[in-house]
Amino acid sequence: MYLINRIILIIFFAVAVNYINAQDFSKKFREFGEKKDTVAQSKLLKEWETASPKDPELYVALFNFYVQKSMQDLITLEQKPQKEALQLSDSTGKAVGYMNFSTQYQSDILQKAFEYIDKGIGLHPSRLDMRFGKIYMLGQAENFEMFTKNIIETIEYGNSIKHAWLWKEGEPMENAKGFLIESMQDYINTIYNAEDNALLPYMRQISETVLKYEPNHVISLANIALTYAIEENYDKALLYLLKAEKIDPKDVIVLNNIAEIYIRKKDKTNAKLYYEKIIKAGSKEDADNARARIKELN
Repeated sequence: MYLINRIILIIFFAVAVNYINAQDFSKKFREFGEKKDTVAQSKLLKEWETASPKDPELYVALFNFYVQKSMQDLITLEQKPQKEALQLSDSTGKAVGYMNFSTQYQSDILQKAFEYIDKGIGLHPSRLDMRFGKIYMLGQAENFEMFTKNIIETIEYGNSIKHAWLWKEGEPMENAKGFLIESMQDYINTIYNAEDNALLPYMRQISETVLKYEPNHVISLANIALTYAIEENYDKALLYLLKAEKIDPKDVIVLNNIAEIYIRKKDKTNAKLYYEKIIKAGSKEDADNARARIKELN
């Protein structure tokens, strides 16, 4: 009995030492990062990989290291401003162009970051922070095919483990399912903001996967309707919006969208009917806007 207890104690001590070492590596990696000492970080990562090759924080650090290494700041002179831009003006103050600032990623180095995070996810599949980090960077790199594929895989895997997700440093997540579903809208927006109609099927695929497990998710129904409305397939858009209305008859955004679809279909009668519903269901501001729209239609 004494021998068994001693063996257990030794095993526990060994695990504790490894955990302390892992914490030390993480701390040192952050410290070197703050000093922008990439040489020291690179050396530390090699030591870390040798000492604790299955440590999840190692793969987070490797991913971040190669993402940072892949980043290249780009300055271009253009006629239109981007998100970050400096206006160039002539002597009269008139804008003559813009100095735009953006970030590009060196593909071969970024690929190395993805290889490491894939290995980390393979070893620790319930670490949602790893998956979200990878998805974010696929969006930044505008690889929307893989972006969508990884989002769908994450939803599917989450369902298989009943959303018993872990976050940074292996902390269990509270309301992980709700957090995951809410995050989908940010990913939908990433695709939408690319302003490329060829990407609309990806928005649908993500929303349809959410609906597979959450059939009453109004936002996903509205997102699918939006993609069809952009393609001017108004009948199909209406199909999803009417389903969303049945789930939540007082959702003003859904009611507004239905009214807008009827306007595009040149069906003023039904458009006015839905503006009347908004007057009853919405705030004073919503009601005022609806009355103004009815007045325009009349």
